[in-house]
Amino acid sequence: MSQSLLEVRNLRTYLQSGARQVKAVDDISFNIPKGETFCLVGESGSGKSVSALSVIRLLPQGIATHPSGEILFNDQDLLTLDDAGIRAVRGSQIAMIFQEPMTSLNPVLSIGEQITEALYAHNPDISDSEAEQRTINVLEQVQIAHASRRFHDYPHQLSGGQRQRVMIAMALACEPQLLIADEPTTALDVTVQAEILKLMRKIQEDTGMSMLFITHDFGVVAQMAQWVGVMQQGKLVESGSCASVLHQPQHAYTQQLLAALPENLVKPSLQAALELESPAAPLLSIRDLQVFFPINKGLFRRTVDYVRAVDQVSLDIFPGQIVALVGESGCGKTTLGRAVLQLEAPTSGSIKFRGQELIGLSARTLRPLRQKMQIAFQDPQSSLNPRLLIETTLTEPMKVHGMGDSHEHRIELASQLLESVQLHRDFLWRYPHEFSGGQRQRIGLARALALNPEFIVCDEITSALDVSVQAEILQLLLSLRQQRKLTLLFITHNIGVVEYLSDQTVVMYQGKIVEQGGTAQVCQQPQHTYTQKLLAAVPRLKTSMR
Repeated sequence: MSQSLLEVRNLRTYLQSGARQVKAVDDISFNIPKGETFCLVGESGSGKSVSALSVIRLLPQGIATHPSGEILFNDQDLLTLDDAGIRAVRGSQIAMIFQEPMTSLNPVLSIGEQITEALYAHNPDISDSEAEQRTINVLEQVQIAHASRRFHDYPHQLSGGQRQRVMIAMALACEPQLLIADEPTTALDVTVQAEILKLMRKIQEDTGMSMLFITHDFGVVAQMAQWVGVMQQGKLVESGSCASVLHQPQHAYTQQLLAALPENLVKPSLQAALELESPAAPLLSIRDLQVFFPINKGLFRRTVDYVRAVDQVSLDIFPGQIVALVGESGCGKTTLGRAVLQLEAPTSGSIKFRGQELIGLSARTLRPLRQKMQIAFQDPQSSLNPRLLIETTLTEPMKVHGMGDSHEHRIELASQLLESVQLHRDFLWRYPHEFSGGQRQRIGLARALALNPEFIVCDEITSALDVSVQAEILQLLLSLRQQRKLTLLFITHNIGVVEYLSDQTVVMYQGKIVEQGGTAQVCQQPQHTYTQKLLAAVPRLKTSMR
């Protein structure tokens, strides 16, 4: 290992929560060589972000304490610096990219103003023209097109990938020696993620900076890191070179995380999972479906054009199938799923469920069919009512549709539902905030299953989950599919999940289906240029180590 830029020795970070003390970081040690990348991986709550915030000393005083340890940056212990001393380091020598740029960027300031603010803070003598030119240069460095014009744009005028580039530009403005990146690609599409990772590697090669990269995606680790540390419950349980940790893991927890990756899960036999004869008629038949949203302008809000969210889509889904719907954000995946369930009004086309046309039905006629078609949402934290007990969440739809002989009977049905998604029946008497993310996602599935549906739209239900929790949810879905003879439309952008879970894969691009077929055929022999680009952008664990 070459000369170290950052060396963390026996660091402890304790957080005070009322009378309770949380050992968020518990005696960890690692070092980052000059010009190289150290990746911290682990599940949510393992202490990765707290470790990074400890390095840059952004944790709130009075809540966070460091009972022991040293953080040596260029041989200077950052924990011994006063406020003025750490401000001189923070931003100019150590910079940080946060996970969600939309909440990190100030919505009332232009991106140019926000980047020049950092320059003024660390270079008081810089002129306005020099600051503006430096900002434009760094925006060009992160490949923002028309940088001089974008200087005056606001965060809401940029796409997710562009906002992430702006965050990188802001971090690079003062030419730091160490860049801390906290899950910088988690919310990005796979193609945008590939561009951001390529950009960060190029900037590192050009400038020689070091990186502390936090992620839970082992494919990203394989692409970015020379060194890896695995965290569990505040402790660094394993660390070493990227090749040794990923391909010869020593600790049981690291082995468990790697085994939970979709590509490493044991794939069930399709025939054994379905146990169905090939049906002649599709359960769901979509023909020439269009969903357009009007663009209104002017004083009288006249319609001048349309956003063609779903454009001439035709698709058949047969009973017992899991059909994956993949594509980038904005391609129309979720709109298609909502239109199928009549949660979004189609502009034209046909949607038939068991041969019955859904488009044009009145709300009263549609109600019995809604019992057979349900949805599991991406974020159960926002889709579950925080003021309702889980008991109410599950029994209310049963009552609306006349299921159960009495309230006590519905409670028993709800208890059985929780057990079917591997939760304890006592959880009925809790509120959503009392559960972990994985538990909330199981409750969301239980709610979708409450009316014994035949068809469920799963909208990105594993995108925010840790890899081990994701594996549990995927295996649960396969088990439920077999037990209940369910048919699923699984919306996702995770190709590893697609390859493990689905029977058929449908690829959407700009509102249209550009390719569809058996998952193995689509993923291994893609025909359309966009599908090829999508698959080429997926970070794979088998990527050769740099």
